[in-house]
Amino acid sequence: MVEERRIPLFLVPTPIGNLKDITLRAIEVLQSVDVILAEDTRTSGKLLKHLEIQKPLQSYHIFNEHKAVEKLLQRMEAGEQFALVSDAGTPAISDPGFLLVRAVREAGWDVNCLPGATAFVPALVNSALPNDRFVFEGFLPHKKGRKTRIEQLKGESRTMVFYESPYRLLKTLTQFQEAFGEDRVACVSRELTKIYEENVRGTIKELISYYENNPIKGEIVLTVSGKI
Repeated sequence: MVEERRIPLFLVPTPIGNLKDITLRAIEVLQSVDVILAEDTRTSGKLLKHLEIQKPLQSYHIFNEHKAVEKLLQRMEAGEQFALVSDAGTPAISDPGFLLVRAVREAGWDVNCLPGATAFVPALVNSALPNDRFVFEGFLPHKKGRKTRIEQLKGESRTMVFYESPYRLLKTLTQFQEAFGEDRVACVSRELTKIYEENVRGTIKELISYYENNPIKGEIVLTVSGKI
């Protein structure tokens, strides 16, 4: 007989925009755990209110995760069960979560990550760039190491996927133009799954020209073709 192992931690993806993208299983888990760990309790509170779920919310973000892990393990040892959510998408993908998952696994417990929303997959598919082989880079370093990382990607042959802020988009496109060349094809995806979803595809030079005249807001995924 296989022993049933206790799962003290669930990673629960939340919608990246459209609230209908929450899964039935995600709702079930959020209803069943003792505490929900949230990157921003205000954002997650709105989602829980929409789903009519009343559970204790605890802040868990990049600024407190190192200090929080040990106390959370103690509470798990005492029998509490937690769900970790980010503001949008799958926790631990360019969001807090890795440290806690590693600690729980090292403590000998199982972690259950539910499948669900994440921004880079629909952006990659919508880009019409090759998606059989790709590399996910997340956010580039803001300052130290940024130029070095871009230089390291000059020879990358796979499609590259980045997360970026609208405030740094033109800077990033300009740096890509210098490193990859102005004719490299790319796609800027924003507000995925929302009413104003937009996927703009073209050469890096064309995208720079477009966004110089069309400033944007919202969450951005930048997909860039690899070196041929």
